[in-house]
Amino acid sequence: MAQQPMKNILAFAGSNSKNSINKQLAVYAAGLLSEAKIIVVDLNDFPLPMYSIDLENNSGIPEQAHKFKEFIDQSDGIVLSLAEHNGSFTAAYKNTYDWVSRIDKNVFQHKPLFLLATSPGGRGASSVLEHASSIYSHSNKAPLVNYSLPSFHKNFDADKGIIDKELQSMFEKKLNLFKQILGLKSKMDDQGK
Repeated sequence: MAQQPMKNILAFAGSNSKNSINKQLAVYAAGLLSEAKIIVVDLNDFPLPMYSIDLENNSGIPEQAHKFKEFIDQSDGIVLSLAEHNGSFTAAYKNTYDWVSRIDKNVFQHKPLFLLATSPGGRGASSVLEHASSIYSHSNKAPLVNYSLPSFHKNFDADKGIIDKELQSMFEKKLNLFKQILGLKSKMDDQGK
């Protein structure tokens, strides 16, 4: 039986914070996709001016937007953890998304999405996750899985990952669903169940 080519997974945070807890969560989740090649990017590596139609008409679409889109092009699935500012996307993420949407309105190109969100507070950035899930479930035809981690500093350890057992169990169910969508083995497959 021929072995299938390794899947490429793009992981990033919808944040430009240098110490982003959402980047930590995205990297953690992607790192558990052991049968995939993980590519982690940072929005700070793609500096873009604030989008405006006038700027686009005068100067075109910046090269950095094309470079970011290339990472999406080369991926088979995306792990995105969204930071929440005032109940919605961060300006940095929304601006990157807006520029890339001017190249291709289907920014995520109908690829499977594992949408995550976390915050220091008890709601775990659930407002932005609900907002993103609603938008992307209509604009992106591939399946979407989402998960919110509340109280990041209380429930996440850099070495151990998610330390609350109930939250970890819920996360594993969502991760295994994303693996199935990608055609990767789940933990249950490894246990022969």
